[in-house]
Amino acid sequence: MVLTGATVVLPTGTVRDGRLVIDGTRITTTAPENAQVIDVTGHYVIPGFVDLHNHGGGGASFTSGSAEDILKGIHTHRLHGTTTLVASTVTGDLDFLTQRAGLLSELAEQGEIAGVHFEGPFISPCRKGAHAENLLRDPHPADVRKLIDAARGQAKMVTLATELPGGLDSVRLLAEHGVIAAIGHTDATYEQTVEAIDAGATVATHLFNAMPPLGHRSPGPITALLEDDRITVELINDGTHLHPAALQLAFHHAGADRVAFITDAMDAAGFGDGRYWLGPLEVEVADGVARLVEDGTIAGSTLTLDRAFKRAVTVDGLSVEDAVTALSATPARLLGMADTIGSLEPGKFADLVLLDSAYDLKGVMRRGEWVVGPQLH
Repeated sequence: MVLTGATVVLPTGTVRDGRLVIDGTRITTTAPENAQVIDVTGHYVIPGFVDLHNHGGGGASFTSGSAEDILKGIHTHRLHGTTTLVASTVTGDLDFLTQRAGLLSELAEQGEIAGVHFEGPFISPCRKGAHAENLLRDPHPADVRKLIDAARGQAKMVTLATELPGGLDSVRLLAEHGVIAAIGHTDATYEQTVEAIDAGATVATHLFNAMPPLGHRSPGPITALLEDDRITVELINDGTHLHPAALQLAFHHAGADRVAFITDAMDAAGFGDGRYWLGPLEVEVADGVARLVEDGTIAGSTLTLDRAFKRAVTVDGLSVEDAVTALSATPARLLGMADTIGSLEPGKFADLVLLDSAYDLKGVMRRGEWVVGPQLH
């Protein structure tokens, strides 16, 4: 297949009236004689989106659903351009989480997801967000190891409050096992955060959210996470979790190479308003905003990454190239998958998103197959 006439966003720059050649599941340079040619003039071709932090969608939960439910949620996000997804859990009983890890790791081994992210239970009760306080626990390395082992090599990331007892040792353990240690749902000081980064933490879980605000005498974790080149910061660009000025602040200090846009989506993403469950907690979704029924705390998002992309360019004023980096290249690199996904280059998987001139989604391809066929008229 050959896509012609598009504005193609490549790592080396944006090419007008470009062409992209796909052979089987991969991008290549030479088109076979019998290749199908599709004219996509007036459209952007960008890499498929990579979501590091996602709890569900399409009415299905990665936290509690069956394998069939999880596949439904994955497909919902693929329809919105997310061709690579890490499935995130929420705080639960340790035995329950090890069971979930087993189920999710099977789907990872089948190539449906890129791995497992454990968000909780090793987080601060002071910054618990939409996590059940009675199930929180300190990050003792033995417990962290239990989850890693249960995921059979598919654990990609663990979010923890590194200031809690055992936090730094757990960061070191994760680093030794090649699992991302993410600082989040934390009440850490600036100094404690620096210590955690030095111990091996490399990600800030949804920066600004569920952590102390930036203060001029108490700079807190936000300052430490933004200033250190070793940290990639997650941002939820849905217009609810972050003021545009906060997003601009993060981009100004970290740059697109250190920003990963995520959804932090729950079941309602791509599905609609109503009542849902996030782990053991009931959630009310109204006007696309998810909040806990018991106290109104924001409970994840209903975001899809095509909306995050469009908002980044049309509201936040980011360049298309920077938005592509934050939605594809940066998370792919963080996952250690930059050799196969995250950019449109020969030899990589044919994972791509087709957008019109208004940045609305008009096609999605994953591994050379159309998930959403090109809608060109």
